[in-house]
Amino acid sequence: MTIVKQMSLFDIQELLEMESSRRFDAIFATFDLQPIFQLFLKRTLRGAPRELNYGAMIQSLIIRIVERIPTIKDLIKRLVNDPLFRLDCGFLVSDVVPSEASYSRMIDVISQSDVLDYMQDTLIETAFIEGFLCDEHLAIDATHFESRDAAKPSEKKEPTPPKKRGRKSKEEREDWLTKQAEIEANQSTYEKEIRHQLDAPLETLWQNAPIEPNWGIKKNSDGKKTFGLALKVISP
Repeated sequence: MTIVKQMSLFDIQELLEMESSRRFDAIFATFDLQPIFQLFLKRTLRGAPRELNYGAMIQSLIIRIVERIPTIKDLIKRLVNDPLFRLDCGFLVSDVVPSEASYSRMIDVISQSDVLDYMQDTLIETAFIEGFLCDEHLAIDATHFESRDAAKPSEKKEPTPPKKRGRKSKEEREDWLTKQAEIEANQSTYEKEIRHQLDAPLETLWQNAPIEPNWGIKKNSDGKKTFGLALKVISP
């Protein structure tokens, strides 16, 4: 029986060139990646040419989050084994898949710059201008606070005399109420009860927000006391 060699319609290279991928175009169309690209531009024509496709590497880092790829190592494995995914990220067929060290150096350069803060501010400003965001959509969930490594030494207090048991007399109760009123008048906004904070202006609440953590004591599930620094901030 003779073997007839049938000619192929097209090879795998032609198939990849025919593939038109638009899966992530909508994502990259929502923001400008040029500020990040500028970090990796070659400033001069001298020297060896760049061997890595930095633009595709940046896009692959974003696609990694969209595709829920947990680590850079898994991203590189996906790029090596999936040619269509590699094209979706912007790599050419002739490009070499970057190593894990190359991605680490790129992430280090981006983290040391303020380009991501600039892009976020630009995106928020654009959203405000186009009416997608307003003041009602803004929320502050963190504030600056001072921290320290060791607890401040506590001052020795004189032992208080034992309280007199039984009901207070009328004069003692009036004296106690007067002292309590003076204490409440000298208390800061967040030292008062929550019911006294409800009518306070928002600016006053933010200005008087405590920024110094204090040592606190609480019991864990075993009933033992644990110590730790705690910052008590009551959101308005």
